[in-house]
Amino acid sequence: MSQFPKAETQWNKVFHERSTENSEESKLMTFPKVKICGITNSQDSQVAVNAGADALGFVFYKQSPRYVKPKIVKSIVTELPPFVLTVGVFVNEELAIVRDIMVECGLALAQLHGDETPAFCEALGHPVLRGIRLRDRGTFLAMAEYKGRAGVRGFVVDAFSESGFGGTGQRADWSLAAEAAQSSPILLAGGLTPENVQEAIQNVRPYGVDVSSGVEASPGKKDPAKVMAFVRVAKLVS
Repeated sequence: MSQFPKAETQWNKVFHERSTENSEESKLMTFPKVKICGITNSQDSQVAVNAGADALGFVFYKQSPRYVKPKIVKSIVTELPPFVLTVGVFVNEELAIVRDIMVECGLALAQLHGDETPAFCEALGHPVLRGIRLRDRGTFLAMAEYKGRAGVRGFVVDAFSESGFGGTGQRADWSLAAEAAQSSPILLAGGLTPENVQEAIQNVRPYGVDVSSGVEASPGKKDPAKVMAFVRVAKLVS
């Protein structure tokens, strides 16, 4: 169980409500959520929180330059205020290991960003954000299956890449992402920066935005000025 059930309940409720809302009015009046992903240390987590981030992502994929050990994440999470959502990012990890890390670290959501099936998502026993590498409209069928069969609460829509599962810095197809946002709550990821996030939100109208490399000084280390600028710009768009 998450150490911060208020944050988990709040976001789960909003994701559910957003999935049933399709009017232009509701989308225009909703300020986008901001997730800062690839947090590897306490200093960067505090920078993100002070900037106004709504969620923090921790990568448990050992091949990523942003990999962080569970014991470090656990110590970071205990320092966070209760309304900051904590997300564990996993890529093709064993089910039991994902469960153990979620519980050990007190995380609210599991972001599955590999080849995990709907059955895997359903069996996990924790709320799931499904990472989707947006290639073409055929991806929408997969999203519908995850949402219908596995009860996935939302999607992180990233750029398609043959070279990695995410965090590549490549820009997602905004026109396809905008179509995806019409039917499911999404966090838009892929190549976002303080310079383009306003345009991205205006074009896609996502539930939120997700950034990692776009606010870094180096892989795994955030640039405080970029984090502050990204959150500030994203929150100004409505």
